[in-house]
Amino acid sequence: MTRIRELDALRGFAVGGIMLVNTWQHTAKEPRTAVDWTIDALFQSRFYPIFSLLFGISFMLFLRGNSRWALLSRLFWLFWIGMAQHAFYKGEVLTDYAFYGAAVLLPASFLPGGLPVLLLALVVIAWAVLVGGGPLLIPGLFLLGMALWELRPSRRLLLPAFAVTTLATILLSGAWAVTNSWTLYSVAALMGAAAYSLGLLLVLRPWLSAVLEPLGRMALTNYVSGTAVIVAATPLLNADRTRWAVVALALATVGVQVLFSRWWLARFRYGPLEWIWRCLTWFRLVSNRLESGRDHNRPLSDPGVP
Repeated sequence: MTRIRELDALRGFAVGGIMLVNTWQHTAKEPRTAVDWTIDALFQSRFYPIFSLLFGISFMLFLRGNSRWALLSRLFWLFWIGMAQHAFYKGEVLTDYAFYGAAVLLPASFLPGGLPVLLLALVVIAWAVLVGGGPLLIPGLFLLGMALWELRPSRRLLLPAFAVTTLATILLSGAWAVTNSWTLYSVAALMGAAAYSLGLLLVLRPWLSAVLEPLGRMALTNYVSGTAVIVAATPLLNADRTRWAVVALALATVGVQVLFSRWWLARFRYGPLEWIWRCLTWFRLVSNRLESGRDHNRPLSDPGVP
């Protein structure tokens, strides 16, 4: 199985956005500034839906060549990686991903075809929006990713879907600004996530893909290391009342992660945490170092970690 480079690029885009939002979320926000309003209106809650949808897709890709028992092992160890991260970062989502993967995605994998999964996904997402959104949206987004992978919508739908979701985001965001309704905010955020994803796929070019793909291929390593940076820098971030330090730290961290990911993947098949996760999943040492330049073109049995 070869890697799907667009999924890697989307995953890298989501990792970068999550770094910005998570950094902002862990700082004091009084008095509110233009940076706060901008992140809240344009970026908050826009990136984890992309991450979650990609997890559903990766779930299906993993099942193409592996058993459900292997998948359960993968989720089990993801839970414990999340627990280790929880020791220093209370906002981790890896335990949620592991739990919902086992409780929702695994049973749904027995459903016949993509349409029943799509209908179930829409019902679960609608329910989650009505009861408060947030992490409750994760299982529905998982299912949506699973359904989209099975249904394989035509690329000709990218542009019209981008136009519709962009217009919906603008209208819903305006309505939220007037009403301060959390339901409207949640739907606007979901539409924004869709618009960002579709827009990226429309403008993705080799140079941009070369930046985002390594970040996405090492998503687990970059996500966990990014949260460690946030925890270490929180006192300094809180001392900056303008909130520009949030933007600077996020950009600097992602920039370093892009460079490190490119350097690492020129020498190894999997990122550090990705390799550990893989070894734990199969309960054996997995070869990681690239033997030669030809290794770059070898098919990989894992589509990547969302």
